[in-house]
Amino acid sequence: MSRKNSRETKKVNVSSSLESEDISLETTLPTDDISSSEEREGTIKITRQLIERKELLHNLQLLKIELSQKKLMVDNMKVEYLTKIEELEERLNDALHEKQLLSLRLDNQLALQQEDARKHQELTRQEMETILLHQKQLEETNHQLRERAGDIRRNLRDLELTEEHYSKLKSLPEDELSLPEYVSTRFYEVVHPLKKELNELQVKKELLTEELNDYKSQLKTLMELLSSLETSTVYSMYH
Repeated sequence: MSRKNSRETKKVNVSSSLESEDISLETTLPTDDISSSEEREGTIKITRQLIERKELLHNLQLLKIELSQKKLMVDNMKVEYLTKIEELEERLNDALHEKQLLSLRLDNQLALQQEDARKHQELTRQEMETILLHQKQLEETNHQLRERAGDIRRNLRDLELTEEHYSKLKSLPEDELSLPEYVSTRFYEVVHPLKKELNELQVKKELLTEELNDYKSQLKTLMELLSSLETSTVYSMYH
């Protein structure tokens, strides 16, 4: 702004000096007492000065026009830059608002995922505890069955009768049987149902063993699933 004012001031000064010079030249025109040669020289000098003055005035006018054009260009550029700045500020505000919405949505989604993962982990833990308890009960039952079968085999090893031998002794009167034969028959009558029950228990044991293997397989699957969920949860939290 100071350069512009200085330049305009210089132009005004030049114009004023030229005008004052023109006035001075007009007041110093030759009179009738001057010789013809002096008149020609004065006329030439005045003509040259007038031409120079017109050139200066013309140049000054051109400078004024150029200055006005440049000022107009500067004003247009200012308007254009201000418009671009407003557009950029509006786009920036929109981007910040969108970022806030996305951040809030991400936080809500992450919280829901964490809650779902926590519930699933709790459910899996309860299922695992149930499976482990059932497995322990099956193992204890299996151990008790083995001990019971062993006791029966040890106690009855010497009193066992075949079905044929039992039928033969059973056909005799009790007063004709010796004491061991009588005990053996009575023992057979007690043991035979137990053997039958033992066979049934053996079948049940095999079924329980298969069921136990199934629970072990389910437990392994649940453990793998739990590990996968924990890995997925950690990955979601950091991404």
